[in-house]
Amino acid sequence: MRTRDSEPLLQVEQLKKYFPVQAGLLRRVVNQVRAVDGVSLQIASGKTVGLVGESGCGKSTLGRTILQLQKPTAGNVFIAGREITGMPHAELKACRRDMQIIFQDPYASLSPRRTVAQIIREPLDVHHIGSPSERRRRVAELLEVVGLRPQILNRYPHEFSGGQRQRIGIARALAPRPKFIVADEPVSALDVSVQSQVLNLIAELKRDFGIAFLFISHDLAVIQHVSETVAVMYLGRLVEEASAEDIYRSPKHPYTEALLSAIPVPDPKRKSSRIILGGDVPSPAHPPSGCPFHPRCPAAMDVCSNVPPPRTDQGGPGRPHYVSCHLYSGAES
Repeated sequence: MRTRDSEPLLQVEQLKKYFPVQAGLLRRVVNQVRAVDGVSLQIASGKTVGLVGESGCGKSTLGRTILQLQKPTAGNVFIAGREITGMPHAELKACRRDMQIIFQDPYASLSPRRTVAQIIREPLDVHHIGSPSERRRRVAELLEVVGLRPQILNRYPHEFSGGQRQRIGIARALAPRPKFIVADEPVSALDVSVQSQVLNLIAELKRDFGIAFLFISHDLAVIQHVSETVAVMYLGRLVEEASAEDIYRSPKHPYTEALLSAIPVPDPKRKSSRIILGGDVPSPAHPPSGCPFHPRCPAAMDVCSNVPPPRTDQGGPGRPHYVSCHLYSGAES
């Protein structure tokens, strides 16, 4: 076991998740969909890593694989120094108290047949946390934490707005007092007027309870608001990772530059300089050779189509800025 003092709360090492493609009467495996293809990252207690990328790049699959909701094909995941990949079911169930998830769709993630009290209490029941009276008190406390009134305990999800439903989902995730939460696009299904309320709530929870978050989103403006570190994902791989300040001030990878250029600027006098990427996102079942971004990259060189770019640190002392791009690898065109 790793020492907890020397390691971050979450450590992911070369995590892969491939889905088999079957064909024929015998359902033989003829290919693999490389949804997550060798991802490594770290998250410290009380910190948030924002994971951003286009739809279909593997963000949600990465979050679910970290939580072992989907079994990884290869790689290792450590929570508080304990490796959970390959852990026996009974031990993994106990570890699930430390890691929870907030789902994207507040309308689909809550059972319509359960009351609010039953939904929030469920993790406490599953993990046998506290006596019945203590569980009731915990549910009432959680409603107060997420800004809802105790009078709603016996109501059902269909009686609430999207923002209220998401607050109920957040309360459920907080119930077992987790150390790490995957927030899978928690505001993308909400009205703009409600998004800021939920984002502020998540920021308060991080500050008050020291919870580490992996915040998944396709919206770079949202990521900037909640994250200390930003990781940019493309076709199952991380292409850039640095502090939020450095990513937004000085992006290195051409893909990150294109994503940032798409953020709307609330000033009609400023001329837009959006970078339009050509072509479509390649299939993860047939990824391009070399750098996966090279078919769409405006700065592609000959080496990009043949050699995978190494991960290099382009930051200064004490400010790591990792990027996987031949523009910084020293390779010649």
